[in-house]
Parts: sequence; C-alpha cells; structure tokens
Amino acid sequence: MSQIHHLNTDALEAGLQHIRLAPLDHGRLEMIVRRPDVEVREDINEGTLDMAEGLVGDNWSKRPSPRTSDGSPHPDMQLNIMNTRVISLLAGTKDRWKLAGDQLFTDLNLGNESLPPGTRLSIGTAVIEITDQPHTGCKKFAARFGSDALKFVNSPEGRALNLRGVNARVTTPGNIAVGDTFSRV
Repeated sequence: MSQIHHLNTDALEAGLQHIRLAPLDHGRLEMIVRRPDVEVREDINEGTLDMAEGLVGDNWSKRPSPRTSDGSPHPDMQLNIMNTRVISLLAGTKDRWKLAGDQLFTDLNLGNESLPPGTRLSIGTAVIEITDQPHTGCKKFAARFGSDALKFVNSPEGRALNLRGVNARVTTPGNIAVGDTFSRV
C-alpha cells in the first residue's frame, strides 16, 4: 500500500488559480456520497433529497449538533457540498473524495460572492438553499488531508472562497443523479 502524500501550503496555494476558474452559474454534480453510519461512506449514482431527512439514507437526521439548543440535527446543515477542484487538489485521487465527509461534490464556484446564503440551486428535480452555517475543517479533515490543508481551507481567503464547502438545506424534495446540473433558481 502506498503512503498518502499531503500537500504543503505552497502546493495548495499553487492550485488556487484553477479553483477560482470554477463555473459561477452552472455546475455538474460529480459525486454523491451517502453516510449511513459514522465513518461509513457509500458512493452512489442516484439519490433522493427530502426536507426531513436531507439525503435519504444519510445519517444527518440522526446526528446530534452542538449548534442547536437541544442537540438535534441542525436543519441548515442537512447537506454538505464541496467543490471538485478543491477536493481533487487535496485528495489526489477521486476514490479519496468521500473521506471529506461531504455528500455532494460539484464543479461550481462556492465562494461567498458567487453563492451567498439564501441562494437556491436546482439539482435534478430537487431544490436546495445555501445556508449561513459555516462549513469548516476539523481534526478528522486534517488527519485525512494534512494540517496544511486544514489551514488552507480555514484561512481568510479559504473561508471567502468556501474551499471547505458550504452547508445547505432541502427546500423542494426530489431526485438527483451524478451528471445533473446545479443551476441557480
């Protein structure tokens, strides 16, 4: 088994230009990852988005949140979306994308200027809304992609570009599939 190589800050910053070139208005859904249990990831080709469950079969609706007063799952964190250009840079190979813990991966500019909270996007027959809940890297993210990657996504520029991704909630239930287009509503 080969050892995983984590990029250093210089290599990560060298990838910023390519990341900034992600489309602003339309993106392609490149991967759907369902998390049925802690540390379990299923790469699926099709899924259903539900207003109560988020991605059907995902464990979001069973996960406690420190951001709610009663510890219930946070309604504005049903879905985690990450840019494919960022995860490609961090992960190296597509089989490692799902280690990020996000459910949806798209080639779309997720920066605050491009997709501010409240922006609605259609995917397949569903509609989601970008929320104001920050999506930041954690210890698990650093262990999987390196401490420089964690600093990179959580830097002021990384936060402005939402390099770690964005949180969203389902506003119209529907079906999604790899290859579907993310489009502004």
